[in-house]
Amino acid sequence: MSVQSVERALDVLEALAAHGGGAGLSEIAARTGLPYGTIHRLLRTLLARGYVRQESDRRYALGGGLVRLGGIAESMVGVWAQPYLTKMVELSGETANLAVLEGDFVVYVAQVPSPRRLRMFAEVGRRVLPHSTAVGKVLLADRPAADAVAVFERTGMPRRTPNTITDMVAMLTELDLVKGRGYAMDLGEEELGVHCLAVPVWDGRRVTAAMSVSGPAERIDALDRDDLAEGLRKIALDFGNELAPIPDDAPGSKT
Repeated sequence: MSVQSVERALDVLEALAAHGGGAGLSEIAARTGLPYGTIHRLLRTLLARGYVRQESDRRYALGGGLVRLGGIAESMVGVWAQPYLTKMVELSGETANLAVLEGDFVVYVAQVPSPRRLRMFAEVGRRVLPHSTAVGKVLLADRPAADAVAVFERTGMPRRTPNTITDMVAMLTELDLVKGRGYAMDLGEEELGVHCLAVPVWDGRRVTAAMSVSGPAERIDALDRDDLAEGLRKIALDFGNELAPIPDDAPGSKT
């Protein structure tokens, strides 16, 4: 059985994250649907524990208390992801990655390299902008379009290669396509000659991470894209179920 106050506190934190780490009271209310009085009470507790801070303009932002928790959580998720990433390598023959969205950046938190001599590396801990990567597209495709637009307006969508999508309308069309088909492609948009296919990781409510395989363009293009995407989605679904197993008291769960 869920605890309402805990759920609401998490809703507030997630609302701040959705607004790039900081938001005003009205924005939190619009995002969560909670009454102002409830939000005030939750914020007071979160402020006292250091998980939220108040800026000079009276807006609220995610606090330093989350850094320690986030770092530990990321390292644990990276460990849990290893066997699933290994399965992706076995399926594709290419390097597999796990990435999350932190503010406006995509961060790679785990990787299993391809056994091939010529292989792609995305250094664990590397931060990249989401518009030029398949993992970034997957992570933003699950968000409301207004949230994605806000991220792109803050980052500016710089051109990484001649293939990078830098037009807002074209990118929103791309995100709709990603959401509809369940996977994203990076066709040399972050680095020329490198292609990538990414799928979402669901925690039961939303996309919390993205998993991908990347390699030389000619090798990725030689694979059956739909078959590869379907296989990766199944692996990512299993990983998501490990991250957020169905509680014993949930409807339909075994007792």
